[in-house]
Amino acid sequence: MRTVRVRREAEADHDAVRAIYAAAFDQPTEGAIVDALRGSAEAISLVADEGGRIIGHILFTAVSIDSLSGRSAGLALGPMAVAPEFQDQGVGSALVRDGLARIKKLGCPFVLVLGHASFYPRFGFVPASRFGIDAQWENVPDEVFMIAVLDRTALPAGGGVAYYRREFGEATGDDGSGPA
Repeated sequence: MRTVRVRREAEADHDAVRAIYAAAFDQPTEGAIVDALRGSAEAISLVADEGGRIIGHILFTAVSIDSLSGRSAGLALGPMAVAPEFQDQGVGSALVRDGLARIKKLGCPFVLVLGHASFYPRFGFVPASRFGIDAQWENVPDEVFMIAVLDRTALPAGGGVAYYRREFGEATGDDGSGPA
């Protein structure tokens, strides 16, 4: 694993972060999502810094689970990216571990992710369907919509529907259907 320092993103990092997303995904959508969400008061935006060079980024933003019993607030992990030349070297894992540790200290009850089924379970993520939680979007495969439960008492009994911030839909052209 590389020696990286995970720290809060600074304004001076924005261009480097945008470049990482463009290189990692070969298109601008994820970078546009980060730009749209970055100013959110609830956002936790972290970078992986190796000797002053930004080589990775992770973003956590507000998400809600709406159910018959009310609304539960938590965080969504994503987008996350690592510069292609630094992938598969532990940088993404360092970002996730550090981010989850910070979130636990804040008392956040859960973190949702829409991501790789082979990567996120090592950090405690399981299919959200185990708790009766569905994504706001249709046809999301069960194995890629996951949750890390940090406080089970805060989850709605009987499950519900998870709603991401509207910026996700605006950046992707899907205006979404939920209140988050």
